Amino acid sequence: MSRAVHVLWDDGMTGYDFGSWHPMNPVRLRLTIDLIRAFGLHTLPELRVRSPKSATDADLTMVHTDEYTAAVRAASLDPRIADGTFGFGTEDTPAFAGMHEASALIAGASIAAAEAVWRGPEDPDGADHAINFAGGLHHAMPDAAGGFCIYNDPALAIARLLELGAERVAYVDIDVHHGDGVQRAFWDDPRVLTISLHESPRFLFPGTGFASEIGGPDAEGFAVNVALPPGIADAAWLRAFDAVVPPLLADFRPDVLVTQHGTDTHVDDPLAHLALSLDAQRTAHAALHALAHEHAGGRWIATGGGGYATVDVVPRSWTHLVAEAAGHAIEPTREVPLDWREEVRMLTRQAGPHRMTDGGTGDFRPFSTGYDPADRTDQSILATRRAVFPVHGLDPMFDL
Repeated sequence: MSRAVHVLWDDGMTGYDFGSWHPMNPVRLRLTIDLIRAFGLHTLPELRVRSPKSATDADLTMVHTDEYTAAVRAASLDPRIADGTFGFGTEDTPAFAGMHEASALIAGASIAAAEAVWRGPEDPDGADHAINFAGGLHHAMPDAAGGFCIYNDPALAIARLLELGAERVAYVDIDVHHGDGVQRAFWDDPRVLTISLHESPRFLFPGTGFASEIGGPDAEGFAVNVALPPGIADAAWLRAFDAVVPPLLADFRPDVLVTQHGTDTHVDDPLAHLALSLDAQRTAHAALHALAHEHAGGRWIATGGGGYATVDVVPRSWTHLVAEAAGHAIEPTREVPLDWREEVRMLTRQAGPHRMTDGGTGDFRPFSTGYDPADRTDQSILATRRAVFPVHGLDPMFDL
């Protein structure tokens, strides 16, 4: 049972705003923190909402180049100078006034999460688990923005853990898009195991994340990619997760587990082509929580990520994540508080969801029950297992 859980939040995070037309609308963050409060999670004795400090230039250079951070600062003062050279100033990732300040605050929150979890709950400022649902900006590269991401906060959290003395850090990314920026940051570092489950890059941005991408010469097998066929729903996705993530974490035995919980795998998400329910996402949150306790001594840092069904999906999924981390999981049949639904109507002119479920079960058939060579998901699973399991001394065909 978790003794201390930190949620890193500051209202300034809603300043990460590409414009009202952009799919990454910061209202999703506002609605999430307010739904967390509507359920009273912020009053739990285990949970503390902490306001983070912004990442400093020295912090940012753990992952990003000096030239890049200087360019972000300059465009933050005058967005008109951004011409796409550094990945921002594009249609996907436009520059905006205050870009550096908002991005550095979100990055600082993930760094603070890393520091709190490394200290542990015995320290007055420490925690078992820490959550930055405004983070998960996994596409940013050392020298370029991309995919709505300016600073790569999950990579910065991992880099800080390594600075603090962690010898093995595992990163599991369940966003619908490949976690390319985190993979790139630790491509040749065997201290970091990156696992990304995502829609096949044949069909979706960023076009990377094939099973054959397994890490650099000094870290072969430490980049793991499960490229899933479009259209799959709960049972197939959970089967893939179960076939790859638990055995690799059991073998790697990380000091800390860092996870990214993009909600854009959902059937209602407008930017991708998977068909998961909120209930499958909730099942994945719970599985990662359990794996953190089983293999990482309970040390768990969770971030948000993508997710563009800003009313129906994002706030409910990340509220489930926070409740799960605090050890007070919300029953799926619970009604969404009326006051929160009224807030949704006022802020978005949409009707909010009525319950904390989509009616899914979270059930799936484990891969160990048998491999179906005609099934596209099973083909993806086996491609990943064949690419990386032997490097870790694991049999890709075991239990098949």
